[in-house]
Amino acid sequence: MKNYILITFLILGTLSNVLAQNKDIGKQSIDTIKDFREFKVLDSKHIDNVALWAPFNGDLKDFSEETYTALKPLILEQNIPTLQKNIAEGKLTYEKLVLFYLYRIRKFDRENKLSLNAVIALNPNVVKEARQKDKQPKPLLGFSVFGMPILLKDNINAAGMPTTAGAAVLQQNMAEDAFIVKQLKNNGALILGKSNLSEWAYFFCGDCPSGYSAVGGQTLNPYGRRIFDTGGSSSGSGAAVAANFCVAAVGSETSGSILSPSSQNSVVGLKPTVGLLSRTGIIPISSTLDTPGPMTKNVIDNAIMLEAMTGFDQDDSAPVNLESEPVGNLINTSLKGKRFGAFKGLMEDSLYVEALSKLKNEGAEIVEIEEQKIDLPGFIRLLNLDMKKDLPEYLQNHANTTISVKSVEDVMEFNKKDSLKSAPYGQALFQGIVDDIGSLADLERIKDTLSTNGKLFFEEPMNKHNLDGILSINNFHAGYAAVAKYPAMTVPMGYQKDGKPRGLTFIARPFQEKSLLQWAYEYERTSNKRIAPKNYN
Repeated sequence: MKNYILITFLILGTLSNVLAQNKDIGKQSIDTIKDFREFKVLDSKHIDNVALWAPFNGDLKDFSEETYTALKPLILEQNIPTLQKNIAEGKLTYEKLVLFYLYRIRKFDRENKLSLNAVIALNPNVVKEARQKDKQPKPLLGFSVFGMPILLKDNINAAGMPTTAGAAVLQQNMAEDAFIVKQLKNNGALILGKSNLSEWAYFFCGDCPSGYSAVGGQTLNPYGRRIFDTGGSSSGSGAAVAANFCVAAVGSETSGSILSPSSQNSVVGLKPTVGLLSRTGIIPISSTLDTPGPMTKNVIDNAIMLEAMTGFDQDDSAPVNLESEPVGNLINTSLKGKRFGAFKGLMEDSLYVEALSKLKNEGAEIVEIEEQKIDLPGFIRLLNLDMKKDLPEYLQNHANTTISVKSVEDVMEFNKKDSLKSAPYGQALFQGIVDDIGSLADLERIKDTLSTNGKLFFEEPMNKHNLDGILSINNFHAGYAAVAKYPAMTVPMGYQKDGKPRGLTFIARPFQEKSLLQWAYEYERTSNKRIAPKNYN
């Protein structure tokens, strides 16, 4: 049973969803398995706050609390078009926007009673870069990342900052920009810094809480600090966006790692079709399943981010050459006549039922479907065998040449030198990678089976009922979407009685991101469920 729970946990992304889905455990309390208020490690033992803020002390010296308060109405919870409008009208500058977020991060993120440990590094040149943007022509349309401060999950290479995956062994990994970071910069975005994550994208320790990394410490949820799980592995990206530490963030997903923290932190998260966005320069788990994706406070910003990151990368192992959809075209849509499948087993969730009602009111047709009993055999072995070959490839070709480790085994040996600082929760999943002696033929067989089963899970009801998409909650069906390589998008759908955020998740066929964005935009417009975390206003 223990092994079954672990495997299901990896598929679904968070242990809380395992309990919700596993019929053998039923309604057993989450606290009997894992209490997310009890941590072996809370604050980072590696980040030097004095050194972190040294590049910004001069710029923040004259940025007063009064200035910060005056800028709040112009920035907090505002979407990108509104921010661009405020800047075009002279009410705001890109420099002030950056200083505002830096001020908030310093005010809230570490070593205080509201700390979230969401930010792991800051771009020392970002204020200078913002001043340069202020001197350049402004974008003619508001649908632009130009001058917008963006946080990157710290498994994504960005020049001027280390890319660590949260691991102590990679603290000196100063690498060149990942392909998607080049795309963002080419479109004028400002890289504000790096966000914390579940170490090695949550495929490392096995018995650690989501949101923990050796470098970044324990990420906490702004809706329930030390109470609610942040979700993983893009934990810092979710918490930072929710708490308004940036305009938007980039996460990455293998199975649930965008959908989980987005829904847990009441933000919008898109897991695109694998190959739509480049993975070059991103520390991998699985070249089969990995994809980056945008995490934002609203759908329009998500579409803007997706458009800015899209581009053909011939060095990716699964490149797709598609033109991105102009964002302005996405908001002129309707749900009338769209047919969505809704799982009967989720109908006990009142927020889900309310969301279905909202969609019906907008003209959508809801078809109740039974969840099929389809297994995903070999899922954990797929991750084992992919990471065994994919991580060395990253270390060889995309890491700094001074990084001495070349394999999973090397990382484990490094961590054993000071396990209390490097691996306090152990290295069980890394050990599983080392122990798995499967061949490339085994890997291909597992991939074929998982792909077939994942597609069957969705295609049988979609074909039977002529459905446009499937509706789920949080990352409950992320494992099936992952192996089928179907895109998925989660949007805030409200809060449970205890205040825990919940997300409505749309799932579509490959490369139907335009449809996902349209559906999500219409649902967001009619429901307007996101509420900013009250202690971070």
